[in-house]
Amino acid sequence: MNFDQLKDEWNNNSAQHQEVSEDMLKIKEARTPIDKIRKQMKQEFLIQVFSLALAAFVPQIFDFSISLKSTYLIFYGVVVAFCTYYFYKFYTFYKHSYDLSIDSRKNLLWFYYEMKLNIELYKALTYIIGFIMLSFCATALFLTKNDLLQRILEKLSLVYLALNAFIAILIIGVITELWARFYYGKYIKEIKVIIDSLDEE
Repeated sequence: MNFDQLKDEWNNNSAQHQEVSEDMLKIKEARTPIDKIRKQMKQEFLIQVFSLALAAFVPQIFDFSISLKSTYLIFYGVVVAFCTYYFYKFYTFYKHSYDLSIDSRKNLLWFYYEMKLNIELYKALTYIIGFIMLSFCATALFLTKNDLLQRILEKLSLVYLALNAFIAILIIGVITELWARFYYGKYIKEIKVIIDSLDEE
């Protein structure tokens, strides 16, 4: 083996090592937005659990009648069931993201797509809770048989009430989309840019 051939092989190995190092730097760069997402997830999880616990005291706070309290508890139970499933998925993803070593493009892709899936689950849960809340409000309106209900029904048609319900769901949808984009969107985009900049393994 001559000296020129040895020199060429040395240069090729150095170039490959440099490419690997650059890829590793990009992967390490992805840790920052992932850590920020984890922090946001932990905060949001605690806020949601606290809000759900606080919602259990709504009948006492607003002094519901016995029939209205029973109806509320049924609707609240349905909300808790949906939230429990979501919290389980959310928590499982959160814990698994710590078990997974973010040291390859494949693992970054896993985190990216799982996070996007969790955001979609979050949006779906928000819409479901919105519909359940509107259903409870409609039920409560018909359960409180008093002069106030009669006056409301005389002044407002069912079409108007349905329109208000539609607008309420629309507002919930817009707030949900903006919240998800504001709270997680920028970090998801950062991870996507890093993934795109890495070569296929």
